[in-house]
Formats: sequence, C-alpha cells, structure tokens
Amino acid sequence: MRDSRWIEQHAAEWLARRECNEWTPRDGEELEAWLSSSTRHRVAFLRLEAAWREADRLRALSIAADKGGVPARYAWTSHAVAGSGEPQASSQVEWRNPRPLRTRAHRVRGWRMALVASLGVVAVAFMAWSGWNRSGRQEATFASRTGELKTIALADGSSATLSSASQIDVVMTRDARSVTLLRGEAYFEVAHDAARPFAVSANDHHVVAVGTRFSVRRDARNLRVVVTEGKVRLDSPADAHGQGGPSTFLPAGSMASAGPNGVLVRSVSLEEAERHLEWRSGFLAFDDTALVDAVAEFNRFSLRKIELGDSSVALLRIGGNFRWDNSDGFVSLLELGFPVRVERLPDRIVLHSL
Repeated sequence: MRDSRWIEQHAAEWLARRECNEWTPRDGEELEAWLSSSTRHRVAFLRLEAAWREADRLRALSIAADKGGVPARYAWTSHAVAGSGEPQASSQVEWRNPRPLRTRAHRVRGWRMALVASLGVVAVAFMAWSGWNRSGRQEATFASRTGELKTIALADGSSATLSSASQIDVVMTRDARSVTLLRGEAYFEVAHDAARPFAVSANDHHVVAVGTRFSVRRDARNLRVVVTEGKVRLDSPADAHGQGGPSTFLPAGSMASAGPNGVLVRSVSLEEAERHLEWRSGFLAFDDTALVDAVAEFNRFSLRKIELGDSSVALLRIGGNFRWDNSDGFVSLLELGFPVRVERLPDRIVLHSL
C-alpha cells in the first residue's frame, strides 16, 4: 500500500504538469488512469486542486491588500462558472482597513492570562501529586467534549489522550492501576511498572499492560484495541458459569476487535497501526473505506452530523486523509470527484447519490 506522502507527492506532480506545461490528450489519459486506479489518488488530487484554486484567490487578495485594505468579510465569494467549476470573485468588493496591531498592553494582558492558565494546570497537578503522596490512592474522572481532544497526566507517570466525546474513570493505588473507558476512545502511554500492571476495562473486557502504548475504543457492543509499542494482554469476560474467559496477547502492530462473537486479531505494520490513530494529529485516514463507515467516523467529531440519503451513496468507497474538524471540506471533495449530491442544512448535511 502506497503511503500518504508518496500519493500526495505524485498528485502534486500531476497538478504541476497540467498547470505549468503543455498539456496533451495523452497526458489527460494517463492522469485519468492514475486517478482511477485508487480512490486515495483521486482524493489527494482533488484536495490539491482545490488548494491550487484557493491560492489563485489568495493572490487576488494580496494584490488588493497592496491598496491598503482587505475585503470585508463575505465580500469575496465563490461562484461556479457554468461548465467550468472555476471559482470567481464577487463583482463588488467593499474594502476596509486592516485590524490594528496589538498594543504592548494587549500583549502583556495576553501573557498574564497565559501565565494564570499555566499556574492553574500546575496547581491541579500538584494537588493530584500531593493527594497521591498522602493516601497512595488517586481517583478521578476525565472527559472530553465532542470535537475536543484532551491529554491527561496520570499520577503514576502515564498519560491518556482522550478522543472526541470520551470519558475515563481512573483509580491508582500503590498496588494497582485501573482505568475504565466509559465511552469513546483513549490512547495510553503507560509508564513501566512490572509490579503494577496497567488495566483498562471496557465492555466487560480488560486490556492489561506493563509499559507500552496502545489505544482502546468502545461502542455499544464492541471493543477495538490498537497496539503501537510493547505488548498487551486482552482478557475476555467470564462465561455464564463464572469461568474466566480466554486471554489474547497482542504485540506491537496488532489490531484486535472484541465483541459477543469473540476476538479477531489482525497483524499489521506499525505504520498502518499508527494510521488508525491519526485522530491524535487531527486527521482521519481511510483506505478503500465504505462511505457509510467514513461518515460514521466524521460524526464522532462533529455536532453537525452527516447523513446518508440513500443506500447507493453509502456503498461508495473512499480513501485518503482528511481533517476531522472539516466535514464541509470532506463533502465538497465528494461533490467534486464522486457521483454525490450534497444537501447542506443548518443542523446537518445529507448526501444523495446522483
């Protein structure tokens, strides 16, 4: 599987050839063959093409800025010329002076606010540390809102990064380290402590580690574990007779799905395992993914949900990397490169097949 950097580089080369050199019908056929060979190729090219067009608009804005101002908000709009798809500037542009530079007083006030915020973080960390020292026990609940990522430093030196709309309960004692994933997904970097295994519970399963890096994600009935460093043990729930369930050992590069029908383990490259955790960097990675699944991923991170208007559009396959905070950009790319009609409503986005 080609990695994202290789695909982006070749998409950029194709775009540069088309825009900067003499373009022949044969070149067009070769480009279309490259685009048709993978949805990831097509998505990368469409993304760069959109950025290229936006750059033309920015160049126009920079010329206007030389006149001493910038367009008022919403004065520069995109209209598609029939049959061309090229964005055009609004014919009427009202200019205004740029915002004045921040004064020294504003900068000082900003630094003071940043300092107060930093001291607040330090105070919370100190309270957790001092409570740990006094009692040898830490109990806390941490949660993130929809569209928010949150990284928490735990009392044992480990850390947990919460994905969107996620929540964990943490109990640390001198003998044990226990985390319950109540909803969503969390990525753990576990401080090594052979005497106190680090256990994450979700959906009656337990993921146990000593010192490693892994993620745990839960939904209503299933659990997914991705291991990127070290190894973990996945314990299944006890049976109806109270007998302990089987354990599965997962080394780095493992992806496990656990649910009512048992545990399914896949061995993948570390690169692919990391791709499933790119949400930590603000991205969602798809590789020949059904649109229904890609939409479900976007909806985890956004209050304005994407809906599928019919079953045909749900079966389309999509590939590429997308920012999870830009669902509008995602559906715009679908509109450009796929047989999709987008209905934009105030509270949701509905996708229809053409």
